Amino acid sequence: MPLQHLVEYFNDRLGREHRSSFRPFILEEGKVSGLFGPIRIDSFFAPLRQTLKPTVIVGHTAQISVAPNKTQHLYESEIEALLANKTVQASDFESIINFDRLCRTVHMLNYLTLAHLQGVLFLEVDPRHILGIKRDHGVYFEEVIVRCGFETKNVVIVLAVNSQYARYYQELIKGLDNYRRRGYQIALKYEYLPQGEETADFIANIAPNFVSVSARTMEDQVYDDNFLEKLRQLKKRVASLGGQTILQQIDEKKSDLLARNTDFDWVEGNYYRAIAFDYLGHSKPDHYGLNASK
Repeated sequence: MPLQHLVEYFNDRLGREHRSSFRPFILEEGKVSGLFGPIRIDSFFAPLRQTLKPTVIVGHTAQISVAPNKTQHLYESEIEALLANKTVQASDFESIINFDRLCRTVHMLNYLTLAHLQGVLFLEVDPRHILGIKRDHGVYFEEVIVRCGFETKNVVIVLAVNSQYARYYQELIKGLDNYRRRGYQIALKYEYLPQGEETADFIANIAPNFVSVSARTMEDQVYDDNFLEKLRQLKKRVASLGGQTILQQIDEKKSDLLARNTDFDWVEGNYYRAIAFDYLGHSKPDHYGLNASK
């Protein structure tokens, strides 16, 4: 189905669901944007690469860029409905769910232009979205994926792990398991080196397909043998569960070496933006770049 037809389809669908004439999806110059109140949401995709052969792109992480929405459309029917229902307001969870779904739909529509590339698409889901959905996690988005011509197995649901949600781990585990039952892959994303018994249990209970860690929090520990051993142990733990490890936000050569020395499977970051290295160490131009949203 042509991209314009898909944009119209999802605009019509959201209009019916929310009883609104507002059409949040816009197609301009081959790119899809989403409008959410006073902001405009766009997509960009960061390539994920094999650590030992970074010219090989194995997937992309979808990220949003946000800008002010200079033109806000007001519809008379919506204003009348709002004035007639002053006491009716969307809950925080409902707003988060709507925003999360809007972002992921924008990403999927834009990812259609990258369909010629091999690999999987990583889509981050707000933990509050998982906690706010009581059942059938992933059903709504599965319809989006199928309509766009993809399969759920090619989409990785990413949960950014934060200690703030530690008391809700069981609910998050259940929600992620429901995503997996529908064919999605699962990734856990850490901004730090995950350590401790509770963290190990959380990873073991989820048995994620991927665990990613940010290199930016580790750059000062590249030459610490004890730290390197902890990373290797993380790699072994994830591998024992059938998963793979990713070192993200690599900005410097020393972080690339960190991934290599700890046997991490995949890498991502600005370091590879202009120059990628083949397995012999010879440089060649990066044909994909960091921003592949077009």
